[in-house]
Amino acid sequence: MVVEMKVVGIMIDPVNSTPIVVLRDSESKYTLPIWIGVAEASAIMMELEGIKAPRPNTHDLMKEILNAIHGQVVKVEITELKDNTYYAVLYLKFLDKEMQIDSRPSDAIALALRMSAGIYVDKTVLDKSIESIISATGISDTDSSDKKKKYDELLKQFTGNESGKYKM
Repeated sequence: MVVEMKVVGIMIDPVNSTPIVVLRDSESKYTLPIWIGVAEASAIMMELEGIKAPRPNTHDLMKEILNAIHGQVVKVEITELKDNTYYAVLYLKFLDKEMQIDSRPSDAIALALRMSAGIYVDKTVLDKSIESIISATGISDTDSSDKKKKYDELLKQFTGNESGKYKM
């Protein structure tokens, strides 16, 4: 099972100054923070804010190539979380042939935004992410009745502000 997600913002991890792309489903049941590189964060943010670079960056170039050959990004799916690393697949269509291309989630997201493609996360990845975040933050040391409450409080840090601006 997969869950459709939207990018709700980019923020900076206050502990190590690493950018985080934040995904959330339409019902706000799931929030997925993914730590990414500065260049990828910039590419995502530029697209979210409608800023055009004077020269095409890599994701813009990929979009132009796909458009020129009448290719399409059907969707992006974040498929796995292994050793605190997320994995993604680009689903492409070209000449009636569908292809799956391995990708970093940040690059896949940047391209999906440019191509108006859906972003999906496998439900098992969301579940693993919750456990990973809980164990990394020490929430796992609390009793089970407080885990959900503490986890929800932690996720509020990853939701950005409600005005639509992004924290970076």
